[in-house]
Amino acid sequence: MATTVTAAHHFIWRHLYASMQAAQTPMSRLRFVRPDKESSMSTLWQEEEFKQKCSKELLTEKAADIENTIAVKEHEREDYDFDPTMFHENRFCSRRPDGIVINKYHQTLYILEFKQSSDRNKDFLRVKEDEANEQHRSIIEVLRAAALEWTFEQINFVAGRRGAVVEDDFYNKLENLNREKVQNECQEIQTLPNGVGRVD
Repeated sequence: MATTVTAAHHFIWRHLYASMQAAQTPMSRLRFVRPDKESSMSTLWQEEEFKQKCSKELLTEKAADIENTIAVKEHEREDYDFDPTMFHENRFCSRRPDGIVINKYHQTLYILEFKQSSDRNKDFLRVKEDEANEQHRSIIEVLRAAALEWTFEQINFVAGRRGAVVEDDFYNKLENLNREKVQNECQEIQTLPNGVGRVD
């Protein structure tokens, strides 16, 4: 069951991510990084584009300090006990945001995260927003500490189990990415009653 839910999660997010990328205008300054797969922070910092923002050495130095303030979870205990001196650095390097978008013109990097929740829970947006922000708090704080010339922001997209999204919230998130005419271009989003959209 868990495997099926995870597969559905990835399928919906890949569809959304690809749709956002496809909706870009020729004048867009946004670049969607690795739209076909997730990448760990360690993998990303093997690429020259990311090394130019800050060195991997500086990144991992800041990571060790900030990760040290985050509690070790029960499922991480074995790794921590095996090598406590490297645990915090390794945990940061293995973190994987769902997506990354770069705007070189404004020197802004966006961390994207996709969450699913029950459509029946009226607070599902707030709950999942908080969950996503906490999940990637370390990434945002480390990047801000290591690459001072850049701006780092996190944008979370939240959908129900069947892929339903709150239309206003979804479009507001897209506007945060400086999307132009997104309501006309992203035609995969179909309007449903009560301000809810669906991704087919």
